[in-house]
Amino acid sequence: MLRASQKHRLTCRDGDASSALKEQRRERELRLGQKSVASGVPYKAIALATILFLIGSLLIIIGALLLSGYIDVTNHDRTWPVLIIGILVFLPGFYHLRIAYYASKGYRGYSYEDIPDFD
Repeated sequence: MLRASQKHRLTCRDGDASSALKEQRRERELRLGQKSVASGVPYKAIALATILFLIGSLLIIIGALLLSGYIDVTNHDRTWPVLIIGILVFLPGFYHLRIAYYASKGYRGYSYEDIPDFD
């Protein structure tokens, strides 16, 4: 006995092949519990990327001010970790915000699927 998706695939014409493939993909995603492509913007992941970007920027600025001597510090060996941690926090935030920006503007090759979802 044929399933409904197989019947639909057998009865569709060549022009309807792309719609049949989209329907098949949507059914597979529903079966596997994956989110659909049309699920939208991953707001939580973009919020996390924004927080990482802002904290990293703040740590880089503070580390640069400590390193340059603008902020007086008694132990100069503590300035480098602030700067390094700032860079390590800044980079993933910037990367994911860049993907989100390009996806929102509709650039080819960028989509919201490229941003990992932490649900």
